[in-house]
Amino acid sequence: MGSDPKRSLDPELRRRLLVEAKTPWRGLRRAIWLALVASAGLGLATMGLRLSAGGEVTSGDLLIQVGALALFGGLLWFDRNRSNG
Repeated sequence: MGSDPKRSLDPELRRRLLVEAKTPWRGLRRAIWLALVASAGLGLATMGLRLSAGGEVTSGDLLIQVGALALFGGLLWFDRNRSNG
């Protein structure tokens, strides 16, 4: 009761806790976005290789892959740490 919690915490720990409180689960979210961007990019690369080999790729599938890459890339971009830039 007599100690002030602001003075008993290490300033760096307090700063990290405040950042985590403002943006909870940021690390996990960014890992998920990165995995989904990589998956969409790999799918798009696979379709590109199939096209270059003379195979057929439906335009709907290609549109889905491009859309997924744009969507998850955008989510990864919007979830970036804005205080560093």
